[in-house]
Amino acid sequence: MIEVVPWMSGDPGAQLRLRPPRALTARQFVALFAVLAGAMWLGAGIGWLAGNVLAPVFALLHSAGVAAALRWLWLSGERGEEIAIGPGVVEVRRGAGAVFSAHPYWVRLQVEEDGERITLSSSGRRVEVGAFLGPAERSQLARCMGEFLVAAARPQPTTQTGSRQ
Repeated sequence: MIEVVPWMSGDPGAQLRLRPPRALTARQFVALFAVLAGAMWLGAGIGWLAGNVLAPVFALLHSAGVAAALRWLWLSGERGEEIAIGPGVVEVRRGAGAVFSAHPYWVRLQVEEDGERITLSSSGRRVEVGAFLGPAERSQLARCMGEFLVAAARPQPTTQTGSRQ
């Protein structure tokens, strides 16, 4: 998902917030775990009645493994990127810190491998952006970033105030 937030000051540029697509909500993840755990415990109960005394232990371990996997999957959906493109800076943030920062005039946008990789580079530094997006969203991101980079690198007209004649 790409969210475009324009600059408040009226300058060219914007902030792009990228989030991975999610198929389920938090409530649906809990329901999925409940269904999976219920099926495991039903099988473990039938196994225990048939004489397998270790079936509940394995069901408990399996439930913990499925819960850990679903939790990891949910947390991986929380990751995201913020790309700020303004007249003085292009900055890529992941989490709390900036991983890339450069002046827009010197930033090069590269779309590699038929749109599978989008990278920003400047002064020998390179960062890939939007790797978790789908192909259609990556092409939209490349188009959008290209337009914002061109607008941000263009010299801005200056107005003279208080000049003497």
